[in-house]
Amino acid sequence: MKESDRYLKIVQWSEEDACYIGTCPGLMLGGVHGDNEIDVYVELCEAIEECIQIYQEDGDTLPEATAKPYSGQFNLKVGCELHKALSIAALQVNESLEHFCIDKLKQHTHLHNM
Repeated sequence: MKESDRYLKIVQWSEEDACYIGTCPGLMLGGVHGDNEIDVYVELCEAIEECIQIYQEDGDTLPEATAKPYSGQFNLKVGCELHKALSIAALQVNESLEHFCIDKLKQHTHLHNM
């Protein structure tokens, strides 16, 4: 297993940018973009390898892995897909899953000051 296999790779279409955007939340800021989904994934993988190399050359500790199995629960059984989607959304805004979900639940139930 390569070190880069420990990190979640996301490629998704952006209506706003009219292209595919590839990101690796938790490891690197920014991302890559292009018109071809597969090319963007390949470029993202290369960027992740370069990022890891920079961490290693600088003697820095790599961030916690983001590609991990999802249990489907966090004191509340929500199903694997919803758990994964919430985890990815939390990573994308640099929040813990717990904090992200609490904020979303507060917003939905209008309990902002809780």
